[in-house]
Amino acid sequence: MISTSHQQKSISDEDALAVIEALRSGCLIAGPAIETFESAVAQYCGAKYAIAVNSATAALHVACLAAGIGPGRSLWTSANAFVASANCARFCYGEVDFVDIDVLGLNLDIVKLEQKLIDAEMQGRLPQVVLPVHFAGQSCDMQKIYELCQHYGVMVIEDASLALGGEYLGDKVGCCKYSDMTVFSFDPSSTITCGEGGMILTNRHDLYQKLLRLRSHGLTHQQESMRSLSQGVWHVEQVELGFNYQMTEIQAALGASQMKRVDSFVRRRQELAAVYDSAIKDLALTIPWRHPDVLSAYSLYAIQLNDAGKRQMVFGKLRDAGIAVGVHYLPLHSHPYYRKLGFKAGDFPVAEAYYQRAISLPILPVLQAEEQQHVIEVLTAAIGG
Repeated sequence: MISTSHQQKSISDEDALAVIEALRSGCLIAGPAIETFESAVAQYCGAKYAIAVNSATAALHVACLAAGIGPGRSLWTSANAFVASANCARFCYGEVDFVDIDVLGLNLDIVKLEQKLIDAEMQGRLPQVVLPVHFAGQSCDMQKIYELCQHYGVMVIEDASLALGGEYLGDKVGCCKYSDMTVFSFDPSSTITCGEGGMILTNRHDLYQKLLRLRSHGLTHQQESMRSLSQGVWHVEQVELGFNYQMTEIQAALGASQMKRVDSFVRRRQELAAVYDSAIKDLALTIPWRHPDVLSAYSLYAIQLNDAGKRQMVFGKLRDAGIAVGVHYLPLHSHPYYRKLGFKAGDFPVAEAYYQRAISLPILPVLQAEEQQHVIEVLTAAIGG
């Protein structure tokens, strides 16, 4: 079967050796591989601090806690995203609301965000956090979002789970130039993988220190954070409620090894996207739009069929041909859990319309030319039929 992003990953002999070395090191948690991996990602992105955790969901959770999400405080995110982008606020007993997407980039619509902020200020209901999601690896227009949020005193957390290696206005996604924190994922669908894992980047020392505590049971050995005088280097105190969200040395060793090839992974995805663009642009569908100020990491290649009524047939023919296509994503407010919170059909019509026509084609770096050609041929025949 020709894979989508969740099925295969490029694991080199060097990656395997890095994992074996970690296994033989005698230190499987809280060791040097974590620091090496964090440093590699922070330096690559141009951020001051990086905190590795065991999943991007954990990263989103502690980022929300560090931002002050809790009862009576809310987070707004894109209607077009994976459930973790909204669940993270619910984990903190906070409220969630959504912003519809723009028709071209399928990212959070800035015009609608601005109007929603204006209305919320008048009602005294501004959110604590806006969490833009970089859909399919293409950055949102973060400068405009950040300027808006600063005006209203709202924090910004970038959900860049699938955008490592992408760029915005010439800077790497994750530099946190236009956000308080950025979250990456390292699951098999991401630019690089640790098998599973996540990371939070920030330029703020206060957030960095809080995130370190939150990922490890709320414990600290820093005297300035303790409530009593340290009795020695062994002395630690729990100063808040934290979690066991630490990444293992095994995961970090794999991630650090993969970071050496992050740019080549993104280049290959760009090449595959360009082939698709050229080959299928004249079919009865819409190819992904490229923002002029953005280099997409192309974690997904999401097409939209002109005729939504053909989606099930086209999807079925691709699957029958051994092509593991997907659909990303059911709009967040459409999930039964969020329907129970009061959201309903028609609340975010652009995200709903996109979903009805969407199919994600394979775009992993391991995809071979003949495999991609097979995808193109089957898709062309299915739409033509």
